[in-house]
Amino acid sequence: MSKIAIVTGSTRDTRVNLQVAEYLLKFAQENFADHTFELVDIKEYDLPILNEALPPAFTTERNHPNVKRFSEKIQEFDGYIFVTPEYNRATSPSLKNALDSLYHEWNNKAAGIASYGGQLGASAAFGLRPVLANLKLATVASQATFSLMTDFKNMSDFQPADYHANSIKALFEDVLLWAQAFASIR
Repeated sequence: MSKIAIVTGSTRDTRVNLQVAEYLLKFAQENFADHTFELVDIKEYDLPILNEALPPAFTTERNHPNVKRFSEKIQEFDGYIFVTPEYNRATSPSLKNALDSLYHEWNNKAAGIASYGGQLGASAAFGLRPVLANLKLATVASQATFSLMTDFKNMSDFQPADYHANSIKALFEDVLLWAQAFASIR
């Protein structure tokens, strides 16, 4: 049994990101009952802009109390689904900062990407993959992508089309499989 975090990728007050993350959480709980899923909302951690004494890759010590709390939470999981919006053809600064705030906590675990935006968040997902790889996260090829134009009513109310179920299911299946495989080397 694996424990997977669905990690939000936006901290904006008007974000739709949380709706997508909550939808994915519900989907996972309904379709993969043998595993544990939890929503990790980066907004709840109020992470400072990266300001640790040493780069996170050089030490496991975390100085800021919010970063320490985030580190403890992230260590609990075998894998992650990152929910990223697309801002100017890239992932959000808040998600990038959350990722950069840690290092060892992410290592040798599975990751998947769910993205959304005017063009399905494709550029954000593409740019996120090398970042995750550098954190020693093994990112599965499957991903879920959503359009602000068709999967959000008035670009604010997440209502994904039914056909997304297949890609969401594949995303979770792959992350769960890889999470189990990577457990043997941690």
